[in-house]
Amino acid sequence: MKKVQKPKSLEKYQKIGILLLVVVIAGFFGWAYEMIFYFFDGGMTGLYMQGGNFLPWINIYAIGALVILLTTWRLRKYPWAVFLISVVTTGIVEFVGGWLVYTIGNGTRYWDYNTEILNFGNIEGFVCLRSVLFFGVSALILTYWIVPFCVWLSRKMSKRAFLILAISLFSVVMVDEVYNMLASHIFGWPDAMEFYRGLGFKYLT
Repeated sequence: MKKVQKPKSLEKYQKIGILLLVVVIAGFFGWAYEMIFYFFDGGMTGLYMQGGNFLPWINIYAIGALVILLTTWRLRKYPWAVFLISVVTTGIVEFVGGWLVYTIGNGTRYWDYNTEILNFGNIEGFVCLRSVLFFGVSALILTYWIVPFCVWLSRKMSKRAFLILAISLFSVVMVDEVYNMLASHIFGWPDAMEFYRGLGFKYLT
């Protein structure tokens, strides 16, 4: 009987590049989800933007994706475990993140489930059942579609090309993120929100 070969293990550069791409893709995925959801939730018309950055990218989704990979990777053979663990861990990330922003920012909220549709199980506006179920489904998409795609990409491209792609995309996103964290708060420069509003966009916070 012919012995079945195990999939070739990933090299260190591939693992690093895949993580960088996951950060970029997850942040964009979250931005797209929110734009679609708030279109139906608020009936938004005209030009609008959200996320806190110039680029279509939201940081908490990238953080959530890394948490999902960290807590479920060894259990990826069991989709039900990936789903359940992700529901719990991302719920914790969302609640803690929202509570910290609210507490440190003297009542600042980047999201508030008190004012949204489908908010059953809402806890102080920071987390609700719909959000964590969506994150659970997103964990399945991440684990079984996005990561395999990134793995495939790392094997099809040369080492140099793959690292250039991953590092370039990640760097652009991080420059955008850091700028908007520091621009108005420290240097008084216009941030993404001011920029888009100046162009006539509605900016959701």
